[in-house]
Amino acid sequence: MRGRLTGTAARPPRSGHLPALTGLRFFLALWVMFTHLIGTGHVYEPIVLLLPGPMQDLVRRGYQAVPTFFVLSGFVLARTYGATEWNRRSLWKYLVGRFARVYPVYLVSLLIVSPFIVKAADQPKGWLVAMHLTLMQGWFSGQYTAGWNTPAWSLSCEMFFYLVFPLLIIPMKSMGWGRTLASAVIACVLTQTMWAVGISDQIKPLIHLSDFLMGIAVSRAFDMIAGRSVRVPSGAWFYVPGFLGSGVILAYADYLPGWISMNTLLRPMNALLLLGLGLGGGLVARVFSTRPIVYLGKASYAMYILHIPILWWAVGWNTFQVTYLYVPFVVGLSCVVFAAFEEPVNRWIRSLVGKRPAPGFTPARMDPPRSHAPGTQTSRNPPDAAYLPHPGSTPPQMPR
Repeated sequence: MRGRLTGTAARPPRSGHLPALTGLRFFLALWVMFTHLIGTGHVYEPIVLLLPGPMQDLVRRGYQAVPTFFVLSGFVLARTYGATEWNRRSLWKYLVGRFARVYPVYLVSLLIVSPFIVKAADQPKGWLVAMHLTLMQGWFSGQYTAGWNTPAWSLSCEMFFYLVFPLLIIPMKSMGWGRTLASAVIACVLTQTMWAVGISDQIKPLIHLSDFLMGIAVSRAFDMIAGRSVRVPSGAWFYVPGFLGSGVILAYADYLPGWISMNTLLRPMNALLLLGLGLGGGLVARVFSTRPIVYLGKASYAMYILHIPILWWAVGWNTFQVTYLYVPFVVGLSCVVFAAFEEPVNRWIRSLVGKRPAPGFTPARMDPPRSHAPGTQTSRNPPDAAYLPHPGSTPPQMPR
């Protein structure tokens, strides 16, 4: 039966939009947003406390959506630019396109939270503002306490990935199965190796390079599977164990031995997840590919990068408003921002260098995250929520 776990799926296109992966973005961003509404004093904490312990742990670890976004970014960039002949002009168009995808909405997020930035007095503000404007936060995690837009540290990683991507894709775009699997293995052990040689967990762009590298390897595996002349196995054979494995790891991470991190174990699960949803087939892929979910997936970057700035204002709402109105408000506003600002500005900036997105294909965004964790998230340890405003309470003092 087509699309079932036990059957085959029609061969996916070798290029173009893979709707289930776009739909996945929405659920990842929603998970991140929900994570920022739980914890001591937050509005959804009483609901979470009703869940069994493993389920609580799974819900609370929404910050682990961030590495999934990074893997997805590598996957989609490799699919989008894998055939590019790199020269000065194509490199310039590529960099402008990446800037156009990330920075305009991020600038909106800073404008939304700017009144709180003006009031901030806990650290030298000039340095902090410069760091936020230049997207350098991820290189200095742990060295500042400003939580103006905590998810934005991941954009530091994305900008670094964008810069090194041409160097990575040139030797990887024509790999066979042997080198592809070797690249995936390297991606699985790279972060642990960095820690072993003394690279700080706080240098986020380097630490998460392994996730981005895994995405490129998965893209190559996808192309080799999708390029077969026969029908390919249903993607459910890949994404079902990806979902189940991720759930078990997230729910029981407290039992992991100290020598291996949760991120390291989740990386191959993310690879299975993206490969399977890209191939399609099965109920989950069909749901993620529906038009409403795909549209919400396109708006997920705005959800991801705007929800904390909006939360700074929402802390002045009463508990009822935060509980029932904050999430719908953020989702609705993000859809408006996507349609009325993000896409038009993206096209306009690209047009300045004569580059337009391929018809029917949405290039990689952040891409969501595009997650994000409260405070400065680390790969090895849970994040600190101290930098976040508490919804449903009195207006916050600036974080100290």
